[in-house]
Amino acid sequence: MNFSKQRELILHALTQNPIHPTADKLYELIRPFMPTISLATVYRNLNQLVDNGIIRKISGLDGSVHYDHCVEKHYHFICTCCNKVYDVPYDVAQDLEQKLKSLTGLEAQASDLTFKGICPVCQKSKKGD
Repeated sequence: MNFSKQRELILHALTQNPIHPTADKLYELIRPFMPTISLATVYRNLNQLVDNGIIRKISGLDGSVHYDHCVEKHYHFICTCCNKVYDVPYDVAQDLEQKLKSLTGLEAQASDLTFKGICPVCQKSKKGD
């Protein structure tokens, strides 16, 4: 896969913003550095990066598609106050797929576990109210 200037900028913006941005958010972040880039170019490059296994496409977090630069196994946490998406280490429930198989006979080939709650920043701001 060749890396164009646009693709490099998109990937850099994604790795520097581990908030699991949407394509629209990435477009906002990139546009000041490359005013001529179009939203269609951002989408096209994101899809190519996903197709080549360089990034992950995450659906179902909050109704919109987000992108994740981390392709290692991990889970997600969505703050119900600020809607930020955080990575949760795989170690939290690493034997979950094995337990599923031993208890039900179902063999998972993939899993997307999402926790929802309140992040530490929002917890602190709620206490300060």
